[in-house]
Amino acid sequence: VYSPDYNITFMGLEKLHPFDAGKWGKVINFLKEEKLIADDLIVQAREATDEDLLVVHTRRYLNKLKWSFVVATITEIPPVAFLPNFVVQRKVLKPLRTQTGGTIMAGKLAVDRGWAINVGGGFHHCSSDKGGGFCAYADITLAIKFLFERVQGVSRAAIIDLDAHQGNGHERDFMDDPRVYIMDAYNRYIYPGDGFAKRAIKRKVELEWGTEDTEYLQKVHTHVEGALNEFKPDIVVYNAGTDILDGDPLGGLAISPQGIVKRDEVVFRAARSRGIPVLMVTSGGYQKRTARIIADSILNLHSLGLLGREQAACALGSPSLDQMVRDSAKDFSNLSLQ
Repeated sequence: VYSPDYNITFMGLEKLHPFDAGKWGKVINFLKEEKLIADDLIVQAREATDEDLLVVHTRRYLNKLKWSFVVATITEIPPVAFLPNFVVQRKVLKPLRTQTGGTIMAGKLAVDRGWAINVGGGFHHCSSDKGGGFCAYADITLAIKFLFERVQGVSRAAIIDLDAHQGNGHERDFMDDPRVYIMDAYNRYIYPGDGFAKRAIKRKVELEWGTEDTEYLQKVHTHVEGALNEFKPDIVVYNAGTDILDGDPLGGLAISPQGIVKRDEVVFRAARSRGIPVLMVTSGGYQKRTARIIADSILNLHSLGLLGREQAACALGSPSLDQMVRDSAKDFSNLSLQ
């Protein structure tokens, strides 16, 4: 699931944050070069509307985003505070709303087809009434709430959050909700250090500075398997941040590109072997080479058959793709394809 509208470009302002604000398009380009996908085989994400966002967000919070200085604080790009808000809405928030719509759509696609990957999304620091850490909309919470409310047979969800940072947004949103099981593995010393939100984590894996592949992959394997043995979800939402990469300026871990590819494989194997649909979002990752790593991981999942043959045939361009997307989106009237 992707849209060219995911990418943030405006007079170079996006370069003031370490996040590669064009990485999503680069992932798609790499996959095209490898002949895995083509333009007509991509599920086009639709921008989430206010009505969609209000399924989780408060009106008060959405109104706050009409103030440019609030958006500047959330995105950590101070000059945004001096831009007219109509520019901020179009150049900064619309891309994030489109990625959010993509995550919601991908949730339904995952249930229908066994797996789905939103090439964007993973805004795990945003909760219903507060944004931060480059996360303005709570797409993970939204995708799960949409499924709970509008898709029959989905009443339990597991969030496996393997971004380098604690996912305090969805943790705050699902603090007292027994239908949602959260596993979170993160660098214990970095942002956000949200002690209150940690109370929502059912399986907490706190990592040390500079954790490397062997220890990391052993912990991921042990705890992902343990989580899915302990809790039987109807869907896994996998927050696959690549800011665990060695050298990332914010993550503080030391995982190799091969380690990231293996990590994603571990999660998909655990979910697919149990017949649990998996929705992957790409989340954090602050180096220019992360787009190539995400693409390589998707190629690896495909080569191993973890993007199942029947499902892959549909998602990668069977004649029924358009109908599949329409059917999958029909419950989400504001996000369905026209």
